[in-house]
Amino acid sequence: MDQHLDQFSVDFSVPFVHRLRFTSDVFGTDQNVLTALLESSDENPARVQFWVDQNVADGGGQLVERIKQFANAHPETIERVGSIQFVPGGEEIKNDIHVLERMLKVFNVSNLDRRSYVVAIGGGAVLDAVGFAVAIAHRGLRLVRIPTTTLSQGDSGIGVKNSVNLFAKKNWLGSFAVPWGVVNDAEILTTLSNRDFISGFSEAVKVSLLKSPQEFEQICQDARAIRDRDMTKALPVIKASAKMHLDHITRGGDPFEMLEARPLDYGHWSAHKMEAMSDFTLRHGEAVAIGVAIDTVYSSLEFGLDSAVAQRVMTCLHKLGFSLTDGTLADVETLFRGLEEFRQHLGGRLTLTMLKQVGQPIDVHSVNRDNMLRAIEQVKVFAESRLHVS
Repeated sequence: MDQHLDQFSVDFSVPFVHRLRFTSDVFGTDQNVLTALLESSDENPARVQFWVDQNVADGGGQLVERIKQFANAHPETIERVGSIQFVPGGEEIKNDIHVLERMLKVFNVSNLDRRSYVVAIGGGAVLDAVGFAVAIAHRGLRLVRIPTTTLSQGDSGIGVKNSVNLFAKKNWLGSFAVPWGVVNDAEILTTLSNRDFISGFSEAVKVSLLKSPQEFEQICQDARAIRDRDMTKALPVIKASAKMHLDHITRGGDPFEMLEARPLDYGHWSAHKMEAMSDFTLRHGEAVAIGVAIDTVYSSLEFGLDSAVAQRVMTCLHKLGFSLTDGTLADVETLFRGLEEFRQHLGGRLTLTMLKQVGQPIDVHSVNRDNMLRAIEQVKVFAESRLHVS
C-alpha cells in the first residue's frame, strides 16, 4: 500500500483585515470613527467593554468621563458592558500573572463572546496584556486598541502580538492575534510626560533605518523640534512609523514570525535584556534607543556600514532626548545572555538584523563578540561625551 495516500499537506491562507485609523480627538469631534469600528453583527447594539491604563486615567484630561459620555451618546449602536475597568500601567501589568486572571474573570462574568468588543486604552504594556487576555478568551474576542503613547502609536499598537512577561523573560507568554481595529489619536498624547513622549521615537528611528532613508533624514532634521513636542513635526513621524510597521506586517510575508528573521526587532536583542536587568525601570523606548545605537555601530564595525551613519544615528537619538546610557551596560556578561534568549524566543538558529546601509538590512546568524564589545564601548563613550550637551 502506498503510504503517501494517507498523507495530506494543504497550503491555505486566512483573510485578515487590519483597520488603522488616525484621529484628532477620538472621544470628541472624531467619535464617529470609533463608532464605525464598533459595528454590530445583528440588530442589537455592539456590546463593548472599556479597559483603561490606570496611569492614563490618573493623567488628567477627564478621559473616564469622556468615555462614558461617548457610550451614552450612542445607545442605539453601543451597549457599554459593566463598569470601565482599570489595570496597572507599564510593565507592572505584564509582570503580574494575577492581573491576567482577573481580566479573564471579568470577561466571563460579563458574558463577552466572540462578537463582543474590548476597547483597550493605554500604553504598549497594557495593550499587550489586555490583548493577550482577549486573544485567549473564547479563542478571541474583538480587540480595539487606542494607544496612548508615542511608542505604542508608532509601533506596538500596530502589531499583531500580545503578551505578558513570565520567568523574568520579556513576552514569554503570548499569542499572535490581529486586532479588530487601532485608533491613533492625537489628543490622547497630550497627557504624556516628556520622558514618555520622547520614548516612542526610538522605534521610529529603527523602522526608518530599515525601510526609508528619506524618513530617517527627516527625523534627524526634526529631532530637536520633536523633543520639544512640536506636534507639526512629531505627528507625521508617528504616522509614518505606524504605516511602515503596518506595511511590514501586512505585506512582508511573515506576520506571525514563522520564518527566521525578525527585522522589526532590530536593536532589540540587547534592549529586551536591558529592560529585565534594570527590573523594568528602563523604559522600552529608552532600551531600544541604546540597542539600536549598539547594533548600528556594530554594523559599521562588522558589515561595512559607513561609520558616519552610525555617528549620525547616535546624534539623532541624542537630539531626540535619549541619553544612550544605562547601568546595565556595565554587566556585559549578563547582557550577552540576551542573545541566547532572543534565539530561544524565536527558535532555530540565532538570526539578527543588521545594516549594510540605511534601507538595506541583512540577516546574520552569529556575533563577533570582540566587535560587539567595541560597539557597546563606543556607545558608552558617545553617551558620556554628550552628558552636558543639549
